[in-house]
Amino acid sequence: MSGSDEELAKDLGPLAALTIGVGTMIGAGIFVLPGPAVAELGPLAALAFVIGGAIALLTALSASELGTAMPVSGGAYYYVNQGLGPMFGSIAGWGNWMGLAFASAFYMYGFGEYVNQFVSISSLTLGPVGLEPAQLIGLVGGAFFIGVNYVGAKETGKLQNVIVIILMGILAVFTLFGLFNADLETLRPIDPFGWAPLLPVTGLVFVSYLGFVQITSVAEEIQEPGKNLPRAVIGSVVIVTVMYALILLAVLAAVETDVVANNETAVVDVARMLIGPVGAVALLLGGLLATASSANASILASSRINFAMGRDKLISPKINEIHPRFATPYRAIAITGAFILLFIAFGNLELLASAGSVLHLIVYGLLNLALIVFREAEPEGYDPDFTVPLYPITPILGAVFSFALIAFIEPIVILLSLGFVIFGVLWYLGYARSEIESPGVLARYVLERSEELPHAAVSATTSVQPEGGDYRVMVPLANPAHEKHLITLGSAIAAQNDGTVVAVNIEQVPDQTSLRAARKQKDHEAASHLLEQARANAETYGVDVETHVVLSHRGIEEVFDAAKRYGVDSCVMGWGPDSHGSPGRVETRFDELARSLPCDFLVFRDRGFDPSRILLPTAGGPDSDLAAAIARALQDQFDARVTLLHVADDRERGRQFLEEWAAERGLEDATCTVETGDVQTRIAEAASDASLLIIGATEKGVLSRLARGSLILDVLEDVDCSVLLAEKRHKRTIHERIFGTRRDETADETGVTPEAVTPDSTDGIE
Repeated sequence: MSGSDEELAKDLGPLAALTIGVGTMIGAGIFVLPGPAVAELGPLAALAFVIGGAIALLTALSASELGTAMPVSGGAYYYVNQGLGPMFGSIAGWGNWMGLAFASAFYMYGFGEYVNQFVSISSLTLGPVGLEPAQLIGLVGGAFFIGVNYVGAKETGKLQNVIVIILMGILAVFTLFGLFNADLETLRPIDPFGWAPLLPVTGLVFVSYLGFVQITSVAEEIQEPGKNLPRAVIGSVVIVTVMYALILLAVLAAVETDVVANNETAVVDVARMLIGPVGAVALLLGGLLATASSANASILASSRINFAMGRDKLISPKINEIHPRFATPYRAIAITGAFILLFIAFGNLELLASAGSVLHLIVYGLLNLALIVFREAEPEGYDPDFTVPLYPITPILGAVFSFALIAFIEPIVILLSLGFVIFGVLWYLGYARSEIESPGVLARYVLERSEELPHAAVSATTSVQPEGGDYRVMVPLANPAHEKHLITLGSAIAAQNDGTVVAVNIEQVPDQTSLRAARKQKDHEAASHLLEQARANAETYGVDVETHVVLSHRGIEEVFDAAKRYGVDSCVMGWGPDSHGSPGRVETRFDELARSLPCDFLVFRDRGFDPSRILLPTAGGPDSDLAAAIARALQDQFDARVTLLHVADDRERGRQFLEEWAAERGLEDATCTVETGDVQTRIAEAASDASLLIIGATEKGVLSRLARGSLILDVLEDVDCSVLLAEKRHKRTIHERIFGTRRDETADETGVTPEAVTPDSTDGIE
């Protein structure tokens, strides 16, 4: 079976969705963390849980809106990825995935503490690794629940329902006994502890509130998500927060603070004191069920995040493979399980809890920011069934409080979590960026308003744009007389690569006029007509088309930014005698840009577009490879006849080179011509029978020479046919950026030392 989204069955009902949230949160919050929390805060520990619940509720509201608008596997990661873009999506994906793995390891560690009350086992040392009894038991329990999730969501949901219902009954009875034995005087010793540890303890216990967003991670499997998802998300936070407050207050009112402080199974000891052995056994069973349900729900949700990252190509799509029998993303579950077992083996209780908290606080902060982006950008198709009340106050507070709480957690944990954030950025830049297609809502919003927003914001956005996706050919248009030929050429290249044509009209605005004012004042009817005509012409060739109007204070320099902005692979542009500025202008900034091309550039001198007889001179090299690819595309699209020309000192050696070169580039059926003598003369002679001359750029670059008014060869002006200059994308090395490029003359790929000819203007490129 394939890994399509439709193969995840919608078999989680409203109760199962609610119990995923409650089951994840109720476990460690009341069965493991009261001991460390009370040791730091005393009776104020109950307030720490309430503050944590309030912060979680703000994010729960945002998650509910996003979840009803996009009921897709991945939850918080997916919303951040779609809203803020794939770089932040990488941070959120790895943060959410690893945060849940840390939390699952923490829950199973707590599970081990409770099981060890039944069976006392010894520590185990394996080489340099020492395993406590709780870790050993946690490893066994973790492996079991990983196996349960491997089998499928239906079985997981049923098990979760049973666990949470039994657990709620046990805790309700326990709370009643605590209230009947309450003595409010025991809640008064606040002074010895003080208020200073309140927020640090809130950060520690926040791991107890991870379950609500995990409901959205399995949104695709929830029945009627528009109605059931908000109820489950918000309801689980409210239910659990109230339960935390009541249970902890009842416990601290019924017994002395010392009984609870630093006691990882405190509720069992309190139950023994209040109810007797039966109560102790019941709470011990409750602790087992609570920690088990938390781990179970977290493993379920984390594997779905892993699955969603694979679907979005942030990690290998092979992760999406669905089990032929169980219909689960078994590879995602197995990888997640491996991380969980690793963290159990090498972590401790408080480190695992704090790491899970910090990573999720980062993700929750980004989630609230993503909601703001969706609301402000209003992308097509964003139509949630539930909307956040008091917008934008609610998501702003959710983001601020989430990020602010991180500052109160242990520095070593913050550094560990920061390491995962940095890893997420590097992972995106080093791997995922070249695989991903969609830039996200925020990037589209910024780029569509590039002339209005600060240049720094636009540059930052374009610098991290994804580079994957279909093949995109940009065609900058200015002159209606040449529009059809440029679009035809661009369409042929796009069709050959099953790609998209991006038609762009760049209108230059005088420096003294602001872009905002130009947008309001300028009549764009001519530009719109030009682009609509371009769209119609391109669509006749069966390729997808995008059109954009860009206002800019710069001329041709804007072409480079547009190429980056729209993620194009090739740019087809014209050059001709009619210019838009002062002739012979040399722009240092443009020269710098021309040495670091964001894509392949094809510069077309239009003397009529007729690709029936193509002449391609070559002496080898990467730019000639590009020229060969273009010739092959035109040959396939227009049944063109291609002639290859190589000028050499030795005809025999030249023919051998040319035939091998043609065969390696799929041009075996081209006519191979080898000549001796002056290169420019031989090209001019051969071009007399050609309708299109295609030449690879010089080593120094065709674009920078065009900008300087220094063309490559006199022959380009002398021939009667159209000329296409091809220059491959290239990046300058750090050494070249610092010290510049060599200025000594080198032979170009046609075997000619370039020489200056009649100056042309920078703005003559159309």
